[in-house]
Amino acid sequence: MKFLLQRMSLADRLVVLALLLAGLCGSTWVAAAPPGRRVVVSDGSRVLFTAPLDVPCQVDLPGPLGETRLTIGAEGARIIASPCALKVCMGMGPAHRPGDLLACLPNRILVQVEGEREASVPYDLLSR
Repeated sequence: MKFLLQRMSLADRLVVLALLLAGLCGSTWVAAAPPGRRVVVSDGSRVLFTAPLDVPCQVDLPGPLGETRLTIGAEGARIIASPCALKVCMGMGPAHRPGDLLACLPNRILVQVEGEREASVPYDLLSR
């Protein structure tokens, strides 16, 4: 570590400091986001299930490959079992903020957390 600090120029140190500050500010901003209010599960064409996010429950959701198990708990909504091959949806972690999504594409299951967003941010992406 001492060798690394000796080889760094002032500009290198400033860049590292700026990146650390940006990461700290970003994580503080994300942690301050309001929690979601309800979970809406759809298969792309129709709503399969809705539930409040603050009431723990577990539900099996039908899909073309079989049933995907969704659990809602203290940490948010999480997919804990799915018949898909790669299980990417299970590794996505819990969703608890408004706009968070969980998706099992092979089984056509989309889980979205809804709630109130900040009024000053009417959109999250612009594209031409």
